[in-house]
Formats: sequence, C-alpha cells, structure tokens
Amino acid sequence: MKTRLVLSFVLLAALSSGALANETYKFDQSRSTIGFAVHQFLGTSHGKFAKFDGKIDIDREHPEKSSVVAKIDVRSIDTGIVKRDNHLRSAEFFNVAKFPEIIFKSGRVRETGQQSGDIFGDLTMHGVTKPITLHVKLVSSLSNDTKETRWAVTTEPLKRRDFNLMFSQSAESISGIGQTVAVNIEIEASRVQ
Repeated sequence: MKTRLVLSFVLLAALSSGALANETYKFDQSRSTIGFAVHQFLGTSHGKFAKFDGKIDIDREHPEKSSVVAKIDVRSIDTGIVKRDNHLRSAEFFNVAKFPEIIFKSGRVRETGQQSGDIFGDLTMHGVTKPITLHVKLVSSLSNDTKETRWAVTTEPLKRRDFNLMFSQSAESISGIGQTVAVNIEIEASRVQ
C-alpha cells in the first residue's frame, strides 16, 4: 500500500512537471488579423473580425499534443460598409443574436516542417460544426525565452453553404456573391507568464 502511494505521488509529480513544461501564448488582438475575402461579380470583397481571442498551448517535447482554441465575436465583422455589416449580422445571414461566436478547437497537430504544421480541428459557425485543417507557419523564432510569436495561417476556402450561410433564394441569385470564402489569418501571441 505504501509503495503504491509513493508510486502514485511520483507519477503525479511527473505529470505535473510535464504540464508546467508546456508554454501558453494568448492572442494579441491589436496585432493580429482574422480576415476573409469573397468574390462578388467581377471584384473581391474583403472583411475582417475586429474582436476575438484565443490561446496556443505548445508542447515542445511532443508537438503533436499542442493545441489551439479561438473564439471570434461575429458582431465585430467589418467589411468597410456599415449597411452591409448590419445586414451580415442580421437573422438573414450570421444571425448574431442566436449565434454570436465562431469557435475553433483543435483536435490534433502534425508537424510538416521545422516551423510549420497542420492543425486539425472543428470549426463551429452559425450553429454548424465542420472539421477543417489549418496550415500554420511560424513567422518568428520560437526559442526558450520567446515572449511573442507570430503565425501565418491558411486553410482551404470555406463554403458558405456548408455552414448554412445563405441569403434568401432571390437575394442569392442577384447578389453575385461567390460560394467560397478565402480565409487569411495572422496571429501574434504573447507568452503567458
């Protein structure tokens, strides 16, 4: 019994010290961008979300155990045209009263290079959850004394229809808005002490 107790204590201490070895970085909203682009007629409309937060947990010894969680305040959508933004927030599109957040939670991570990787996870938007893969590249160095990191993130274009983000049939036919939405993300994150 005493041996089991000592063994349990050693195991708990090892797990605790392993957990402390991980590094946590929080998104710096003022230096980061979560943007998107969608074709409309012959041009492209660009937009971004001004309010979001998230954190990156890095396990240097086991990078595949690293994780990312991000939440976007959909009300903060900004396409540069107030009338369009208000329409996108309405019940006809994002319905922010019912679905105020877009959430990404990682499931697993795979290294693809020394400073790059794929993050597999679930994206929840407009009440619909779909698996997506984020392709990330570390733009800054990541040494033991790193206080801030910068990441460039891409993904395959998202399809509006997959998340039930469609206008009425008549509005869709005359709007000229494309089905696919390109996502461009740059995250600067600060290490949590």
